Amino acid sequence: MKTHDDIRAFWEHRLGADWTETGVGYRALGRPFNLWMYRVRWEAFLREAGALELDRPNTRVLDVGSGTGFYVRGWQHLGVGSVTGCDLTEAAVENLRERFPDAKFMRLDIAEPGDAIEPAGYDAASCMDVLFHIVDDERYKAALASIAAAVRPGGYFVLSENFLHRPVQRGDHQVNRTLEWITAELDRVGFEVQRRVPMLVLMNAQVDAGPVWRKLWGGTLRAATLTNPTGWLAGAALYPLERRLVRSRRESPTTELMICRRREDSAG
Repeated sequence: MKTHDDIRAFWEHRLGADWTETGVGYRALGRPFNLWMYRVRWEAFLREAGALELDRPNTRVLDVGSGTGFYVRGWQHLGVGSVTGCDLTEAAVENLRERFPDAKFMRLDIAEPGDAIEPAGYDAASCMDVLFHIVDDERYKAALASIAAAVRPGGYFVLSENFLHRPVQRGDHQVNRTLEWITAELDRVGFEVQRRVPMLVLMNAQVDAGPVWRKLWGGTLRAATLTNPTGWLAGAALYPLERRLVRSRRESPTTELMICRRREDSAG
């Protein structure tokens, strides 16, 4: 298994070389396709995060694994009072500080944040497409505990994950865990799940589908995105269908967005 230092070096190199939607997204499909994919993500995030019962001008948000700042921008678009972002890599933090001068950014490992994060200091936290890159289960649990400690009782946690109904899938840089396991760990640290909705349906790897469809659709996407022009056309063609599917389906074979709330009786 890769060590924690190996994993950090991997992401430091990847984001240092490609600080774009491709660097943090589905790299094999190229940037033009990823840009269309992130349009769908943007709409889903704004719809769900925008429905939270928050006094937005006075809301403090912690964004974990900020990457390129895509969801930092989303929170700012919603008009929250302040956003604090953090990332494992120095490459991301340096760029984020330049891109978002009105936000605060910290270089830290959310599984071992030390005293960098104010306890119960945030009304909401987000962790988007990050947790499945924590390949060690104990570090994943520690990350959830750190996020829970940062969110005030009654506050919200917005996350995206691959909530599998199938057995866990383990790789060097990504582990797709089961819905049952993830929700149990969320409950353990004091979060109640309020809802879970598709964030993508067809525009990502079909990790929770059967092996035949998963390989067939994955091959189709990679073939359609071999060049930047064909990737742009594939994204443009799928985009209107994807928007409808995300809104109409209750579950997805790929990335889903979950809204949790920290229990009022959670220990500080």
